Amino acid sequence: MSAPHRTALRFVPVVAAVALLASGCATPVGGAATPAPTETSVSPETTPTATPKPLETEAPAEEIALPASCDELFTGDLRAMLDAEIAPLNDPGVTMYSTENAEALTLLEAGVPSLRCTWGTPSDRGIATTVALVSDEQAQQVTDALTTAGFGSESADGGEYYRTSQQMLSMDDTVVELGETHFLRGNAWVATRWINYGPESYTPGVVGALWP
Repeated sequence: MSAPHRTALRFVPVVAAVALLASGCATPVGGAATPAPTETSVSPETTPTATPKPLETEAPAEEIALPASCDELFTGDLRAMLDAEIAPLNDPGVTMYSTENAEALTLLEAGVPSLRCTWGTPSDRGIATTVALVSDEQAQQVTDALTTAGFGSESADGGEYYRTSQQMLSMDDTVVELGETHFLRGNAWVATRWINYGPESYTPGVVGALWP
């Protein structure tokens, strides 16, 4: 919020002058003529300069509340894309974890406040995302675990992204693409695992919904 605008007042100095007495004034009887007073002036007072107040800016709200439902995470163009390409949302048959990193998964399973959302049907194509509220210490544990596991990192959207992906052959020699994307900011951790469907706009879209 910007600071209210202040207008500095400027005082215009007024110079007062004493008029000269006429040189032809009467002289008292028996006395010398009274000398005419010299002109005097009043010096203007110095007006203090107003010091501008720095503009106040609102700090970004880093901490968030856990969304009430998955519908709050997927909105606008992202929701339309997912509905068209990998519906449904939250099929009860999808049991995929939001990460396969052992240390990160242990933290998710430890009972931190969280919301889990999935896309797709029980198959070889889908997404699982968990938004969890974590302490600074827990966030550092996640960071250390992902860094040790070789995840690439990137600072963006006010936080830190961690990504990994790979290709492997299934039992029928079909190429399977899979990966994970994690995002940490403030008191939140967004963990996502995907199989054969991982659009780049997915996690940034979720982040935009959490920190509008």
